[in-house]
Parts: sequence; C-alpha cells; structure tokens
Amino acid sequence: RLQVIDCGSVGEAYEYAGVERHCIIPGTANFAKQPAMTEAQCIEAMNLGRKSVEDAVAYSASIYVAGEMGIGNTCSASAIACFLLNEPAEQLTGVGTGIREEQLNHKKNVINQAIALHQEYVCNDAFKALCAVGGLEVAAMVGAYIRCAQLGLPMVVDGFITTASALVAVRLNPAVRDWMLFGHQSAEYGHQRLLQEMDANPLLQLNLRLGEGSGAGAALGVIKLACSLHNNMATFAEAAVTGEKV
Repeated sequence: RLQVIDCGSVGEAYEYAGVERHCIIPGTANFAKQPAMTEAQCIEAMNLGRKSVEDAVAYSASIYVAGEMGIGNTCSASAIACFLLNEPAEQLTGVGTGIREEQLNHKKNVINQAIALHQEYVCNDAFKALCAVGGLEVAAMVGAYIRCAQLGLPMVVDGFITTASALVAVRLNPAVRDWMLFGHQSAEYGHQRLLQEMDANPLLQLNLRLGEGSGAGAALGVIKLACSLHNNMATFAEAAVTGEKV
C-alpha cells in the first residue's frame, strides 16, 4: 500500500487524489537564521509518521518503508548528522542533486553557520537538533520509525536522509535499532558515516542518488527472497539427510 503525505509544502491549497495534505507550516524556516521548526511543529510532524505506521499495521502490513521528497533536504540531513556525530560540515556534506563545487562550498558554510547558531540550544539533544535543522518530512520519518518499533513492525531504511532520521530515532529510543533493516548505501557523501555509526550493513550498494524510498524498494526484493528461502527450505529431516558418512 502506497501512502503519500504532504507534511507542509509551499503553495496554494489543493486537492489531489492519492495525496494526504497536512499543512503543518508552508515549509520550514531558514535554519541559518532561526530554528527550522518549533518544538510543537516538530512533534506534530512526528505524529504524522506515527499515524502512518498505525495505518500500515491496520492494513496488516508486515514491513514498513519510508521515503521522502523535500527541497534542500540533503542539507538538512547533513546538518542533523553534524550535530549528532559532533563533526563539521566538511565531513558530512555532499553534492545532493548535483551542485557545482562553488555551490557545495556555500552549502557547507551555511551548515557550519547553522551549527554555530544553534549549538547552545541543541546541546547534544537529538530532538532539539531535529527542531533546529530538520525538515517536516525528516521529523515525520523519525516518528514513523519509533512507532514501528513500538508496534513490532520491521522497517527498511532508505538512503542518506532517511538514515539521518533513523539515527535521530535511535538516539531518542535505542530499542528502535533492533527493528531496522538498511536497504542500500547511497552515493551521497556522509551516508557511509551514518551507516557506520549505526553498525548497519546495507543490503545493496548501487551508488544510487535518488531518494523517495527507491533504494529501500529495490532491497525489498532481496528481503522477500530471503524470507522465501527461510520459510521453504527443507530441514535435514524433511530432506532425509541423516548425517551418516558413506
């Protein structure tokens, strides 16, 4: 079952079949100047993710995949990673959708500026880091991942942005990590570092740079094959394997 949730995009109100519109705010604030979200707005976005997982469970889903689409959200993910890993932007920032070197340097400078601005407020608090430099879609995925673990629903984590969300979720509730599978390692600079931090072994490494849950979706095929093999392979007794030497 595919669920598309608009957490708060900029633009006029609309009605479009297949899209659930929840305009918490029309886009987050400029985190180089102020927190991206208030704590109340962040919690509201997290609750959208929580409700999505509850819908999935009601639908009898056996696994959950979160994907995202946001404007500039590799910048947000890098900033979150910098706070959580206590590392500078130079270590965790990549080209995203394919920006030039000059734009990449500007991106790193903006993130470092945001880190300096919010350092006192965040003070090693993962939730406050999410409020300070996160996105509505990132917060929604944090809420979804936490709720998956609470309800015993395995989840497949996608790429760089979703892994940043996953790390926030684990910092807020370490038990969430046990319910996570990691679909792939993306080409985005910094993703490998996040995977290492979470002791994660991604199923695929295809140098994808796509988002929207595409890498996790590809990994679902491998997961289904593994389940089929596990469930249908004969035991030694069923295969008449005695263990006797001939």
